[in-house]
Amino acid sequence: MSNKVPHVNEQQDDSRERLALVINATGVGIWDWQVQTGELTFNKRWAEIIGYTVEELHPIQFDTWSTNLHPDDLIKATKLLTQHFNGELKLYEVEARMKHKSGHYVWVQASGKLIERDDEGKPKRMIGTHLDITERKNIEEQMVVATQLLNESQQLGKLGGWKLDLKTGDLFWTDETYRIHDTSPEEFDPTVDAGVDYFLPKSKDIITKALDEAINNGIGYDLELETYTTKGRKIDVRTTCTVTLEEGVPVRLTGIFQDISTHKNNLRKLEKSNLNLAEANSALKLSAHYDPLTKLPNRNLLADRIEQAVKKSARNKTFVAVAFIDLDGFKEVNDRHGHNIGDELLKKVAHQLTHVLREGDTLARFGGDEFVAVIDDLSSPSESDLVVSRMLESVATTLNIEDKLLKVTASIGVTFYPLDNASPDQLLRHADQAMYIAKQKGKNRSYIFDIEQDTAVKHHNEELKRIALALNNNEFVLYYQPKIDLRTSEVIGVEALIRWNHPTRGLLAPAMFLPTVEHDILDIKIGEWVIKTALEQIQYWLSSGYDISISVNISPLHLQHDRFISDLKEMLDQYPNFKPESLEFEILESSALKDIELVHNVMRECHQLGVCFSIDDFGTGYSSLTYLKRLPAKCLKIDQSFVRDMLIDTDDKAIIQGIIELAKVFNLKVIAEGVETPSHGELLLSLGSYYAQGYGIAKPMPANEILTWLVEWKKNPCLVDRSV
Repeated sequence: MSNKVPHVNEQQDDSRERLALVINATGVGIWDWQVQTGELTFNKRWAEIIGYTVEELHPIQFDTWSTNLHPDDLIKATKLLTQHFNGELKLYEVEARMKHKSGHYVWVQASGKLIERDDEGKPKRMIGTHLDITERKNIEEQMVVATQLLNESQQLGKLGGWKLDLKTGDLFWTDETYRIHDTSPEEFDPTVDAGVDYFLPKSKDIITKALDEAINNGIGYDLELETYTTKGRKIDVRTTCTVTLEEGVPVRLTGIFQDISTHKNNLRKLEKSNLNLAEANSALKLSAHYDPLTKLPNRNLLADRIEQAVKKSARNKTFVAVAFIDLDGFKEVNDRHGHNIGDELLKKVAHQLTHVLREGDTLARFGGDEFVAVIDDLSSPSESDLVVSRMLESVATTLNIEDKLLKVTASIGVTFYPLDNASPDQLLRHADQAMYIAKQKGKNRSYIFDIEQDTAVKHHNEELKRIALALNNNEFVLYYQPKIDLRTSEVIGVEALIRWNHPTRGLLAPAMFLPTVEHDILDIKIGEWVIKTALEQIQYWLSSGYDISISVNISPLHLQHDRFISDLKEMLDQYPNFKPESLEFEILESSALKDIELVHNVMRECHQLGVCFSIDDFGTGYSSLTYLKRLPAKCLKIDQSFVRDMLIDTDDKAIIQGIIELAKVFNLKVIAEGVETPSHGELLLSLGSYYAQGYGIAKPMPANEILTWLVEWKKNPCLVDRSV
């Protein structure tokens, strides 16, 4: 073995080799800069950091290095270098971006130190390192972005966080938690006691117990409470708590703190709105199903009772008697003693009739002095004879009304299902026709409808033939009743009302002939004539310089006819100058109840053609909220029966208020029918109903009188008191 000691040069070479290995292992780029000549030497790693080989970059000058530095970082690096040369900084250190061979920038941490100056003290040589810190900078940037996004999300959601160290008692709040409490870390030092003290008394008890459970038993919570901010502003908050355990012992509580004031306020508003809607719907339901005077079922509920009785009859093989009752001599009592006495008489008669009916039978007020009794579960038609006789006797009894002895009688028409195998509507019509026969035979008696031989059936068929002839002979005419804006007295349109110019009986109102054609094809033909006539009138007024919209009543049968849309389109195509919403269709509440989906689609297609809809006589039918929601109507028309007595009847006024509020919820306009006096107009305005029609504005008139009326109305737009 040789004992030769290694030469000094060999030891130095070995040290350099080991140093090079260490430098390569750390991934550090080494550079050596001759400051005065600008020559820059570097190792392989220095070149690799920016995507080059040593050969590609050699030789390189300082100026070349500086041009590869990002412009924003060059100023900073130059300033630090100058400070180091001047002795202000012991070490030159900077984080900067250098352009990579591929064109993008990489982050490097440059460190260096001046190791030699010339005889004049000027910088001569400087060495240093480059370390690739791109990955670290990307992570830092991601953390900054994540922090910003989290902060913005917390602000947007008004959602802060908190942490309580149970060992030290330290409470930490995030920035948003401070903002929720109208404060900042500089203004407020959060503690558990201070935070709890801001809660309202009831909420304070709840949060105190919840914190005790969390601290002592490790049970978290999720609560909605009320608290004050540090500035005294009351807010609703949601606060949660999650417990961290170590060896089964709670050591830390964490949770969120969220401002839910807007959400809670919206819920409170919604609850109030729902309550108002429920009250309005309750009033509408009452008016929809029961007569306000007698408290008996009205014709809408009656239709349902008849339908149920018919179904029960079919199941049990029994009979149903439908009795139509009309008072004889009531008009004379009303005219002689006034409406108040007449109303009291109707209530007494209703009580008398109800008293003689069997349990389970139905008595309804059909309208005016007309009642209908539904007597079901009969083993034979004759079983109803005793009940009908008792009804006649009960009405004929002398009644004492406000110290006046009054006496009326009744005429009763009766039909039996299934002997009369008709629909509920037809059963009513047949009983009504039988009642007229009872009147013709001397009153104070009953008459049974005979579906095969009864003259009422023949009379009905004769009426249909005569109405068809009237349509062919152009005996029908449209009258128009103006509608106005009560606020401005502006005329907003007219309603078209059909009249029969009968050659021998004179001008007949719709009630004298339209019920006859109900459920008959004539109903559709008359409806088509009305629409065509209205369109012609709109066109004529437009050519005369008047833009007047017309509303037309559409029957349920016509509206749901399978050719309704196609026929309407053909009619509108004849008028290329037709203006959208110059034609409006009015439908009754009951029109859509059979097939609401069909009617919804029909209305939607009409809207596309420029025709809008109003719901007529609102409040007298089903007044369903679902009905209003599903059907795209523009307006509700309050039935004149409510408007007429609203000045003296608080129930009618309340119903009108309910309809107006309901219309606001569904964004519908409201128009009141039956406005007869200035007082009606003033009260409607105060309730928020701005559109009206009625005799106090103008009676229905022929088309040739409308333009004259318009001129006079513009000169003197005032309601006329027609109550006298």
